[in-house]
Amino acid sequence: MKNVTDSFVSLGHWPSAGSFGFNTDILATNPINLSVVLGVLIFFGKGVLSDLLDNRKQRILSTIRNSEELRRGAIEQLERARDRLRKVEMEADEYRMNGYSEIEREKVNLINATSYSLEQFENYKNETLHFEQQRAINQVRQQVFEQALRGALGTLNNCLNSELHFRTISTNIGILGSMEEITD
Repeated sequence: MKNVTDSFVSLGHWPSAGSFGFNTDILATNPINLSVVLGVLIFFGKGVLSDLLDNRKQRILSTIRNSEELRRGAIEQLERARDRLRKVEMEADEYRMNGYSEIEREKVNLINATSYSLEQFENYKNETLHFEQQRAINQVRQQVFEQALRGALGTLNNCLNSELHFRTISTNIGILGSMEEITD
């Protein structure tokens, strides 16, 4: 029992044991304060921190799932766009080839039509030249014939008298009469 009374007596020797004060020894007080604060935080903040971390984890997982779905959708759209691009390129090549062959066909047709038109013009030119030559020849013949006829008539009028004129007419009538008998 003496030990118990000694402990009470020893409390009496510490005058600041019953009052509060500041301990300025940083090395002695910081680990105690930190362990108390950490203990309180762990005891009371454990559930809140766990909930916050679980929510954050769920949001991250949801974001990853959404990103994966968006990536799959983007890949599908990319494949569809590539397919459409291939189809459009094939159609463009087909149109290009058809266009080139159509242009070549039109070019050949135009050349043939132009060649045919030139041949027609050449033929018309030759026919026109031939016609004009024949007309000129006929005009010259007509003029020569008219001059020869005028000259012959002038010579006949000067040389013929009325009796010779009468005999010529009679001979011509006789020739025409004999021609009439032959045709009947």
